[in-house]
Amino acid sequence: MAKRLQGKIALVTAAGHGIGRAIAEAFVAEGATVYATDIDKARLEGIKKAKKLKLDVTSTRAVDALAAKIGQIDILVNAAGWVHHGNVLDTSEADWARSFDLNVTSMHRTIKAFLPGMLERGAGSIINIASGASSVRGIPNRYAYGSSKAAVIGLTKSVAADFIRKGIRANAICPGTIQSPSLDDRITALAKATKQTEAATRQAFIDRQPIGRLGTAEEIAWLAVYLAADESAYTTGTIHIADGGFSL
Repeated sequence: MAKRLQGKIALVTAAGHGIGRAIAEAFVAEGATVYATDIDKARLEGIKKAKKLKLDVTSTRAVDALAAKIGQIDILVNAAGWVHHGNVLDTSEADWARSFDLNVTSMHRTIKAFLPGMLERGAGSIINIASGASSVRGIPNRYAYGSSKAAVIGLTKSVAADFIRKGIRANAICPGTIQSPSLDDRITALAKATKQTEAATRQAFIDRQPIGRLGTAEEIAWLAVYLAADESAYTTGTIHIADGGFSL
């Protein structure tokens, strides 16, 4: 069977761990030339056959410089993000600004930098990682995060609408709670803040998934492969929910 992404060039942000890393590895396995990027280049070690590059997606200068360096790509995956815990009263302006800069404006930067090359090719697939905590569903203590991820959905639909007749597709993936190093860090911090055990805190995350378990980054990666591949050529401007029933 032919590899789905053979001959395609992809760039993945936040590929150092979690969903971003799983997507980068899946793209490599499917034959793509992959630029795996992360603000901490050391995290990229072990992603076989990928071209590993440091990238700070909060820097317009850095994003533009990378686009000039590597040239045209076929697939852009925006996986960088940050989860702020708290409601509106717990959220400082700095928390709000960081949430939107890392979760939304970073995507604006990368799309604006790489879209011209896609337009020259007459084709391109943009995949943005949103969340089930967004316009899909509101959950407690995700005020800034949920707001920013709802904006990701709006951004995705806008890009899809603007360039639908020019060969560009833009879709969003909305995961539920996915096992990752960042989740482990959040569980540790939340357990400390609430004076619960880490086991009890983790179980609370599991219990809110109707399917009865956390998702895996690899499960999200396979959805990204589909959206990157030609098999999804008729799919654009959509949100793809992979959340173990979280949105039911």
